[in-house]
Amino acid sequence: MKHLQVLLALALLIPILSLKAQEDDTSESSDTTLKGQFEELERKSTNYKSTNGVAYEVIKLSSLNEIKRNIFDTISTANKTIKDLSGTITANNAEIEDLNNKLQDATNKLNNVTEEKDSISFFGALISKGAYNLILWSIIFGLLLLLLFFIYRFRNSNFLTQQAKSALAELEEEYETHRRRALEREQKISRQLQDELNKQKKS
Repeated sequence: MKHLQVLLALALLIPILSLKAQEDDTSESSDTTLKGQFEELERKSTNYKSTNGVAYEVIKLSSLNEIKRNIFDTISTANKTIKDLSGTITANNAEIEDLNNKLQDATNKLNNVTEEKDSISFFGALISKGAYNLILWSIIFGLLLLLLFFIYRFRNSNFLTQQAKSALAELEEEYETHRRRALEREQKISRQLQDELNKQKKS
């Protein structure tokens, strides 16, 4: 009786264990990719050989429809992904073009700032610092030459003025001497004339 109970328990447990093992195999071997689903479909299909020896695979229509739905879903998802990626690429291209324009604008501004930094406004026109320095030193050199010329002219004029003053002083002294001598001669002649007149009166 005891052996009968053990055999009955084993008979009940074997189908349960076999079903559990199949479920475990199914869960372990389940592959949700299309390739995995086709392999699962092939595995579950049955063989059929016709009378003329041609072998056929018998597939459940429900399984085939399920794979077809999955294929269409995958294609739809892929198309949506492609559309989204195309939109993202278009947006990225527009952003890249905008950034390139901003970069070009910034480069132009930097070039203008660099040119203004390396140039100096001279009478409203931008010229390079080298040209500005050349013009500036040319003006300074010209002014220095003019200063030296005027100093030379002033000294020359001063020398001529001193010579003229000296000659004038000599001329004035000579004139004064000549005037004094003439006055003395005049006085002498006047005295002689007076003496002659006095002599005439006495005689």
